Amino acid sequence: MKTILAIDPGRSKCGVAVVRAAVELPRNVEILHKSVIESARLGETVIELCRRYDPDVIIIGNGTTSAQAAKTISEVDLCPIEMVDEKFTSVLARKRFFKDNPPRGLKRLIPISLQTPDRPCDDYVAVILAERYIEGFTLKLP
Repeated sequence: MKTILAIDPGRSKCGVAVVRAAVELPRNVEILHKSVIESARLGETVIELCRRYDPDVIIIGNGTTSAQAAKTISEVDLCPIEMVDEKFTSVLARKRFFKDNPPRGLKRLIPISLQTPDRPCDDYVAVILAERYIEGFTLKLP
């Protein structure tokens, strides 16, 4: 089993997730924690989650603010940091959000593609990044 702290960095908010997954097949993923935090709290949140879950690796999505997030986390120096391709994760996260939180009432009649989640889905993105890491989609740090 491998414990992964995944981060979807953003300018104002970040999605964070801690997952535990089997390294061998079948790769069952257990979500231990997921949340959306203010970007300013990233360092302290990483320290807290590392103390609580002792991850084997921290992964960061390679989006717009990934370099700043990597710098913030590397200053903490708790465990190895790797980058994961963030391409299309927002679309996948939105779909997963609606699968977990299906529309109710009259909203059921509106196609999902025309709906917007009622809260940020950055935590779902972080889980998808962890799943990509498990499947081997890592990138070199900038």
